[in-house]
Amino acid sequence: MSVPNTAPATATAVKASESPLKVPPFKHPLDPLTPEEIVAVSHSVRRYVAEKTEIKAVRFITNTLLPPPKKAVLAYLQIPLLSGEKPEPATEIVRKADVDFIDAVTGNAYNVIVSLNGQDWVVDSIEKLPDGVQPQISVEELLLCEEIIRTDERVIKLAAEVGVKPEQLHADGWAIGYDDRFPSNQRIQQALVFARWSRHENLYAHPLDFVPVVDSVTKKVIHIDFAPHYKPKGERSLFDSAGVNVDITASTTAPPTLEEDALAAANRKRVPPPKESHDFLPDLLAQKEGFKFREDIKPLHVVQPEGVSFKVDGHVLEWQKWKMHVAFHHREGIVLSTITYNDDGNVRPVFYRLSLSEMVVPYGAPEHPHPRKHAFDVGEYGMGTMANELTLGCDCLGQIHYLPGSYVAHDGSAVVVKNVICIHEEDAGLLWKHTDFRVGGRSQAVRSRRLVIQQICTLANYEYIFNYMFYQDGNIELEIRLTGILQVYVQGQDEPNSPFGTTLAPGINAHYHQHIFSVRVDPMVDGLHNSVVETDIIPLPNAPVGSAANHLGNAFTTQSTPIARASDGAREFDYAKDRRWSIVNPQKVHAASKRNAGYSIMGKGATAPMMALADSTVAKRAPFAKKELWVVKDVEGPKGSRMWPSGKYVPQTRDTPPDALPKWATGDENLLNEDLLLYITMGITHIPRPEDWPVMPVEHLRLLFRPTNFFTSNPSMDVPGANDPKSVPAFPESSDASTGGACCAH
Repeated sequence: MSVPNTAPATATAVKASESPLKVPPFKHPLDPLTPEEIVAVSHSVRRYVAEKTEIKAVRFITNTLLPPPKKAVLAYLQIPLLSGEKPEPATEIVRKADVDFIDAVTGNAYNVIVSLNGQDWVVDSIEKLPDGVQPQISVEELLLCEEIIRTDERVIKLAAEVGVKPEQLHADGWAIGYDDRFPSNQRIQQALVFARWSRHENLYAHPLDFVPVVDSVTKKVIHIDFAPHYKPKGERSLFDSAGVNVDITASTTAPPTLEEDALAAANRKRVPPPKESHDFLPDLLAQKEGFKFREDIKPLHVVQPEGVSFKVDGHVLEWQKWKMHVAFHHREGIVLSTITYNDDGNVRPVFYRLSLSEMVVPYGAPEHPHPRKHAFDVGEYGMGTMANELTLGCDCLGQIHYLPGSYVAHDGSAVVVKNVICIHEEDAGLLWKHTDFRVGGRSQAVRSRRLVIQQICTLANYEYIFNYMFYQDGNIELEIRLTGILQVYVQGQDEPNSPFGTTLAPGINAHYHQHIFSVRVDPMVDGLHNSVVETDIIPLPNAPVGSAANHLGNAFTTQSTPIARASDGAREFDYAKDRRWSIVNPQKVHAASKRNAGYSIMGKGATAPMMALADSTVAKRAPFAKKELWVVKDVEGPKGSRMWPSGKYVPQTRDTPPDALPKWATGDENLLNEDLLLYITMGITHIPRPEDWPVMPVEHLRLLFRPTNFFTSNPSMDVPGANDPKSVPAFPESSDASTGGACCAH
């Protein structure tokens, strides 16, 4: 049995069972829980709660695999702890699940660890979380937010005052962010409210001027906030010292007390939503006067007449000497594990695990309630639970293989997203080329092929496209593309433009904001024990122009420093020194360069320092955003490895949690030749443009992992030269183009 909001539009189906399900042994120790396993685990937890606790009603929030210890997994897969050595002997692996649920009556939160004993799931432990600690916000709670505001009499009255009917009301449920006016143990959301004139019209074109706060347990609106608006600067302004040439209608950017009249504190009149539609669906666009789709785009097909070059066995993927495990995670989305490269018969580990561990989207408008908008799209909502079912020929082109994903619903059933991860190959331009320019010289050109593992996630208004890409030269790239619709707020007819946002269209303002991601890297470069080296590029020290050591002043060199202690693990990028970091194996030395085998982190174009002040609320809640790189030692315990840079439980935190990155990056703990974790911070600062409206063209972020002293030489020398007989001149009647000889070589 399920509730109507169990499966959102991004999902495929719901799988449920009235009794425990027997499950076969796992095929791979890191395989995610199947829908059948999720249901079986839920049933086990529900039965235990009914028989051994006073809890009357369970609302499941998460239900996911608790990964086995690394060394046990590596032994099972026969991957050695150091390249070239024998693997460790295999040990027993017990399949476990990690479950969070809410007491639907009291709102108390619990964590449960469940183990598979034979074919039955057995509860190992149940722990009540401390007061104020809130598990992830579920999809059903986000959808419930809209239902709650639609039936609230105050909301209906406020909407009617600006010409909006109850059935036209829509809301995006957001985590409350930070608002200490409410008790921390109250499970609440803020509702960003919009109107919609027809079923599929772009609701974001009609923002409303108030923000309800809802209790997800009692299912009631508990407060309604009004933001002040902007006005021309008078003799004095709140922003005089900042040099900003406007003022706001309120006397402060701080929130009024809950007892105050919120609209009176905002000190402004009501503002109706803009009426004009700004649609994106093709049938609605076609109705717009003067609109016409382009007609000069010819078909472009991706064709592989002999099939794909990769192999898939369950969740294990092999392609061009690469091998890895690909899984869906309700929180991180795509998780890649046990990534190895077959170097001429020597299977060399590169990464144990690679994933997106957190992100935060801090907005820049200071007036209440806008500072509450700093969404943690991984920790508060779950990137996986927001993932789309992908469409062949639209989201992914060519010959595609899909993997499914599933997560738990409130009632313990499994929400299934059938095609949640797509795997395919792409041409990636030239891999390498050289021409001997001398008379009679020859040339060789080799084209690059890359493997793409893709997921697309919808977080209310925004879309994130995650592409993990593997190359034939040993490179690994994470590309994040951002699209979707900007989060907007209503602007009054005579209101001056905000200095903290952009007026996109009449009555529609988009606040400045950032998207800051934390990529978790569990390295295994040629083995489980690695070090991280920081390298600066510097002019030759103490050698000025005219000196004997640097006569013409052109000399520059590298200065490398291993990151040795936990307290040194938080690192900053330095553009002036073109700083880069490498993950190296101190026990592996390149025969020619005499340097340690490693992988370098190339992400200079993806750095974006957090604009919020260092002691701001959002900076405390998202401490990972303060530094471009964090290096810490991994510590495995009964509940797994160190994972979450802003803590496991993110909703409604009010400071830096004790299980967050800063605590791990303290003290004298050794970081040399250890089992390490890296958290790489990447992001963009988005100053919206009218060209981003009504739907934003994709913005790109790229992070590259490049082999450095890892291979003997260019590992892609064995890739055959380019030879595509399907390539033809675009205009054959006026072209002298030819193939240039076999394999683009002559």
